[in-house]
Parts: sequence; structure tokens; C-alpha cells
Amino acid sequence: MERLRSDDAEIFYEIRGKGPPVVLLHPFPCHHEFWNPVAAALDSRYRLILPDLRGHGDSEIGEGPALIQKHASDIMRLLDAAGVGKAAFVGCSIGGYILFEFWRRFRERVTSLALCDTRPQADTAEGRTNRLKAAAAVLEQGTEPFIESMIPRLMGWTTVATRPDLVDGARAMMRKMSAEEISLVLRGMAERPDSVGDLKSINVPTLIMIGEEDVLSTIADGELMRQNIAGSQLKVIPKAGHYSPWEQPEAAGIVLRQFLDDVALT
Repeated sequence: MERLRSDDAEIFYEIRGKGPPVVLLHPFPCHHEFWNPVAAALDSRYRLILPDLRGHGDSEIGEGPALIQKHASDIMRLLDAAGVGKAAFVGCSIGGYILFEFWRRFRERVTSLALCDTRPQADTAEGRTNRLKAAAAVLEQGTEPFIESMIPRLMGWTTVATRPDLVDGARAMMRKMSAEEISLVLRGMAERPDSVGDLKSINVPTLIMIGEEDVLSTIADGELMRQNIAGSQLKVIPKAGHYSPWEQPEAAGIVLRQFLDDVALT
């Protein structure tokens, strides 16, 4: 793992493979190892840059809520630290939220986007209230009740029923976060801006990938993005939930590799 200082937080990241750079942003509340099952399909041709997002894994949380704007600035500094001018970006869940902000501020650094199990809408008033309640509850109750409450929302029912190893692996990643880190990341996500109005400005090749069983970022959310991002394509990963690249890495790896290869040829 390499590290860099980004304002008030130390950010850790791993680099694998050689070739055109691809930055992979993992979902909450995991860390960069989320991508390990998919990386095998990509690192033979691409230079994979795998950060632990602020507050996740080994990266520090910094002061106050982990705002999406802070995450985007962290990724910009990561590109500079890694000597990368432009890159392809893949973001899952919060990783997608960050990519919308990154596009608003640093689009000149983006060659293509893969938006996985994410959505452009800001939280509704109810969603924001629930997220802030969870941020308070995790400080009072600790991380285990929060993690257990999230498993059936993050993982598809097929995975929960048939792949306890994948569920346990996700739990292990989640347990790297402290209650304070989970709380501050939740508060940051609650404050994120709406990105629906930015979709039509996206003019780079874009893949949208949604798990068939995702209850947080639905196929309808994917269709909303596809309709508003010119030339984009929507791929549905069968028997997968919100963590589709983790749950079905072979299928997700094929889709991502094909997309990146197509972009590299254009």
C-alpha cells in the first residue's frame, strides 16, 4: 500500500498491473479489497489504482463529515501522486457519488466512466433523516448492529442464501471501519448534492452496471442514467445485489473488461 496526504487525512492506495490507468472506487462501508475478485480480469492489461476512500480501510477520516467534495479532492490528489493525467474511472455505490462530483470539478481528467450500483439522485428528506439516524445510532450501539442491518440491503438475496463466504468477506471489510468513521461517512453522504442535472453533460464513454437484485440502486435508477447520458449502455448483473462486482465477479469482470477494451480501441 502507498499513501498520500490529502488535507486533513492520510489516504492509502494500491497499484496493480501495467497499462492505461483505471481508478476503482469501492462502495461503503468496504475498502479497496472489494475489487480483488474483479481485478484479475483487468490487471493483465490495465494499471489499476485502488484507493481506500477517506474513512474506509486504512485511510483516515479527517475532521468532520466525509463530504463527497472531500472524497473528490482526495481522488484528484491521488491522480497527481500516481503521475496520472487522465484515467478511466469505475465507481460502485458511494464511488459513483464521488464520480459525479469528480465529473463536475475535474472532468478533463476523465476518459470514461463505469457507474456501478449507484444513483444520481440526492437523498430524499426521508432518506436523509434515516441516514442521519443511522449515523447517530452507530455511535451509541457500535458497528456490529449497523453491519448486520446492512447485509440484506447490500447483498442480493441469492448471495445471502447461497454464498456465506462472500457475506463473511464483506463483513470482514466492513469491520475495518470504526463507529466514528461510519457515522462521519454517513453524514457526508446525507449532504451530497443531486446529480441528475449533470447527467446530460457527461460526454465520455459510460457504462452503467446494476445488480439484478439491488434494492438500493435499482434497475430503474440505471435506466434513468442511461436515458440521460448520451451513448451510455446499461448492463444488468444477474443474481447480484448492491455489491454486484463482489457477488458476481466473473460476470462483472467480463462486462468491465469488455467496456474498457472497447474504450481503449476508440
